[in-house]
Amino acid sequence: MTDTLLLLKDLLKRAAAKAVDLVYPARCPVCDNAAPYGEKICLDCLRSLKALRYPWCEKCGKKLNFGEGICGDCKRNEHSFVRCRSVFEYPCISNPVYRFKYLGRREYAAFFAESSVKILGDYLAMTKPDAIVCVPLSKRKMLKRGYNQAEDYAGEVSKLTNIPFYPGALKRVRNTAPMKLLSPAERQKNLKNAFKSGQSVVKSKRILLIDDIYTTGATTDACAKVLLEAGAESVYCMTLASGAGI
Repeated sequence: MTDTLLLLKDLLKRAAAKAVDLVYPARCPVCDNAAPYGEKICLDCLRSLKALRYPWCEKCGKKLNFGEGICGDCKRNEHSFVRCRSVFEYPCISNPVYRFKYLGRREYAAFFAESSVKILGDYLAMTKPDAIVCVPLSKRKMLKRGYNQAEDYAGEVSKLTNIPFYPGALKRVRNTAPMKLLSPAERQKNLKNAFKSGQSVVKSKRILLIDDIYTTGATTDACAKVLLEAGAESVYCMTLASGAGI
């Protein structure tokens, strides 16, 4: 009798999930229209996405136009993280990331995580992270936006990989100026003492630090430095996109 009830409960749960999917279908992260039933993205839109392919910078993961090795930025600037990799080329994912970040399309996180684990599976296997940490938002931005897109993305990656996620391991302790119009030197100054790690969970662990976009690496570096000071063994990074023109 118990097995029958469990089976019935499972069938009802699946039926309810299908009903919700029919009434409130997932939005395609590329075109933002309703995705085909049971899917997270339209087939044509999936084909339009371009994974970031080699050659890339061996340090920060930015796409190189020619050659191989280390990009100019990484030759000029020493990074606190071991390595960073990005999933997509920026132009094809810029609009989806904007909607994910600013327009409340939090449901995109599941597709972004699936793509990340699939495309960067070898990278994750090589780095063998013990814990996932995300780049935090300031209190001001959190109040305005209501969510942290990097936290949503990191949480979905954790579900797929079974790597523990610690959303409170990093905190942004002061508001910072928008980074877009700042020079690399100004970005570093802007982020000085902006983060702290209040959790011992990072101690002696290999950390996978997750954010949405990699630009100059100033934010990633500032976070990695704090994690290392808190006792992390090493910090590897993963972002949805990186590249020139961001």
